[in-house]
Amino acid sequence: MNLPAHQMTMTVLMTPDMANFAGNVHGGAILKLLDQVAYACGARYAGCYVVTLSVDQVMFRQPIHVGELVTFLASVNYTGNSSMEIGIKVIAEEIRTQVVRHANSCFFTMVAVDEERRPVSVPPLRPFTPDEKRRHGAALARKELRRELELRYGALHDASAVVPTAEA
Repeated sequence: MNLPAHQMTMTVLMTPDMANFAGNVHGGAILKLLDQVAYACGARYAGCYVVTLSVDQVMFRQPIHVGELVTFLASVNYTGNSSMEIGIKVIAEEIRTQVVRHANSCFFTMVAVDEERRPVSVPPLRPFTPDEKRRHGAALARKELRRELELRYGALHDASAVVPTAEA
């Protein structure tokens, strides 16, 4: 499958070492794979190393089970100067029945960096298809919402606001 440089797909078989105590694939295992996919998609698009800045709207819609094939569909939805929003949709497939379902979605903000880990510019994304234009518009709305939340709740990002002190 030939995908444009701003999109990629990865499929992984869910194995017993990924299971939690309930027998489902552990959310942390999925998050690790999501981060790897976001890295691969962002690095491929930017042509350099990228780091994770944030993860938004992680929605575990349905459990994922050991033995299922899980496909991660990633797309750069928006680019800033050095940052990119990467949307990832997770599709789980029960191999025996071939039943496919949407199991998870989320958005990563990745930042392109040079060898000294300083931000570098990324190529501007030009959305062409109706889906690309829709995703780009939604990414702009999420960016604005993050900015508004940062202004409103900026103190929450101060470590003292979330780490209890001896006085508490």
